[in-house]
Amino acid sequence: MHLRAPIAASAAFIASVSAHATFQQFWIGSVDAGNSCARLPVSNSPVTSVTTADIACNVASSSAGVCPVNAGDTVTVEMHQQNGDRSCANEAIGGAHYGPITAYMAAVSDATSAVASSANWFKVSESGLVSNNPDYWAVQVLNNNCGHYTFQIPADIAPGNYLLRAEVIALHTASSVGGAQFYPGCFQINVVGAGTAKPPTVKFPGAYSATDPGIEINIYQSLTTYQIPGPTPYGSSVPTIATTVYPTTATWNTKLQPSTVPIVVPGGGSGTTTASSGTTTVGTTTSTTIPITTITKTSPTTTSVGPTTTAGGASLYGQCGGTGWT
Repeated sequence: MHLRAPIAASAAFIASVSAHATFQQFWIGSVDAGNSCARLPVSNSPVTSVTTADIACNVASSSAGVCPVNAGDTVTVEMHQQNGDRSCANEAIGGAHYGPITAYMAAVSDATSAVASSANWFKVSESGLVSNNPDYWAVQVLNNNCGHYTFQIPADIAPGNYLLRAEVIALHTASSVGGAQFYPGCFQINVVGAGTAKPPTVKFPGAYSATDPGIEINIYQSLTTYQIPGPTPYGSSVPTIATTVYPTTATWNTKLQPSTVPIVVPGGGSGTTTASSGTTTVGTTTSTTIPITTITKTSPTTTSVGPTTTAGGASLYGQCGGTGWT
């Protein structure tokens, strides 16, 4: 059994008042879309029940923005503890909230009005226990990369509006039923392409059980393997667990991390969409703008927990520690 894990969790609890976090910013390749198409949660508190409708997209309202994405594009979701804080000086999610990261998509007729708990979701990316010598988690890699998690939109999926769901599952108090903490966050996108694929789907709630082996688990022991909750990702391979020390060097260029948060859909406007044609029409806005950058279709890439630039956060909160804390 590892003794370092409870000690690390205790130290993190003492050192950090704000251990919770939310997904807030979105990148399309190297284009910072900020929170222009994010369904921002009302607080950084976790969802703790797998049977509530909040497990889909957290407690969040829909947005007027829909970000244009090409099928096959590499995208990045960004997490931070406090709303609008993109500083790399702070962990994306503190308090030793170790666990996996997943990403799902759901085809919808209108991303601005779709009910997330009624949508049909397919997983497109996941990262869990990245090394077992010693145990090292996807959340730790997320923290190394200033809250950025990068993955690819499947190149063959049908065009149209989608909800994109990113999620951290914190397992620091998951040794009993109901102890796992879920941090989902959703973005509204419009996929442009000529694909026809409609992958098998699951429901939120419904995809998880409170007793799934990757949800009810004691992580304060030496683990040789870990079963990430939910279905197998569509269009990407399941990552293998390394048996050597995992590098802590960032793959995202944290020196270029922006301090501001764009609130305008790339290209300008509110991003109203027509899902049937897979095109995006640009409206008007009075918000601050970001440079307009052409979004080009990229070749397939492997999933990583960090790409090349930014993030955001949520409100001060945090009463979480390691096993044994009350």
